[in-house]
Amino acid sequence: MISSKYTIREQNEAKILNFIIQNKEISRAKLSELSKLNKASVSSITKKLMDIDLIFETRIGDSSNVGGRKPIMLSFNKRSSLLLALDIGYNYIEAALAYIDGTIIKSISQKDKLISSENAISVIEETVRNLTADLPETPHGIVGMTLAIHGQVSNEEIIFTPYYDLDQLDLFTELGARYAFPIYIENEANLSALGEYTFSSEYEKLIAISMHSGIGAGIVEAGKLHLGKDGKAGEIGHTIFQPHGKACPCGNSGCLERYGANEVIYSELRELKGLEKVNSDVLVRYYEEKDPETLALLQKYSDILSVGINNIIMMYAPEIVVINSSITRKIPITIDFIKERVANRLAADVIIKNTSLGENSTLYGALAFTAQKYLNIERLKLAE
Repeated sequence: MISSKYTIREQNEAKILNFIIQNKEISRAKLSELSKLNKASVSSITKKLMDIDLIFETRIGDSSNVGGRKPIMLSFNKRSSLLLALDIGYNYIEAALAYIDGTIIKSISQKDKLISSENAISVIEETVRNLTADLPETPHGIVGMTLAIHGQVSNEEIIFTPYYDLDQLDLFTELGARYAFPIYIENEANLSALGEYTFSSEYEKLIAISMHSGIGAGIVEAGKLHLGKDGKAGEIGHTIFQPHGKACPCGNSGCLERYGANEVIYSELRELKGLEKVNSDVLVRYYEEKDPETLALLQKYSDILSVGINNIIMMYAPEIVVINSSITRKIPITIDFIKERVANRLAADVIIKNTSLGENSTLYGALAFTAQKYLNIERLKLAE
């Protein structure tokens, strides 16, 4: 059934496994009914899944209305294997070790940690070393690690990172030489969207917009990331907001993220107040004090973001737009401002909300990405 240690290849086995995951507890007869596979095939597949500890028998269920043998119920083994996830920003690293169902065992967060091509490998190695000390025993151990990168990524290659120089580093090859488990590298906004889809959202067509040093959008439909050529889909931060405007590291002028990214807001508040350092906590303090300059800044921020959000809604027609930003999380009224400005007839039925995964949405997406790869289940849903 498994052609390598890490990937389930056979389509019917993945289908049966997904039915077991989604139903929490299910009989072989019900699996046969849902999958349209005969009972002999289902019995053979479930035996293989049990032999490698991905599922287990839980209890004897109730017999049907017509009597007969009581069924033995099956469940997914949520403790069969381990996942690693790293979110690598230009000035921070966050990481998690989790079970295959996304239950986080241990997490690490380093703020104000400048990341560059010179120290990225050593920082990652130290982080992984700390996460994997005293690993819990599982049948399969670590089955993969996904890294979230704030920039353009395609097929594990970092193509362009505007705010740090990780595009000068072959991270995939470097880490592949150091670890025995598979390495995956993906754009941070894409992973944030996948995290929402897998762990939080009931919707099949979803966009997640991440706002940090830049602005990016992840687009998911039926569990599949829409990446475009060379991973450029969703680079909403590099759509033009102001023709002939501020220069952007991408080479254009007037890009949306040069006006609406979190770091731009912090920079403007720093200048307004003569401060040395501003982050979301400082912004919240001024907002709670009802400072007029801060309120005006938040209104402007919301106006700018609503332009980008409206544009991407018109292009992709999602059911829901989820926003991943420390500013909108800590000052939820900004979401209301954005909704007011995107309330046209064409976007009226689109839900706009903050992420329900908090500051961990990208990490959850990285966990989901590895789980999808390992289990070979694209439309994977792991929400309880």
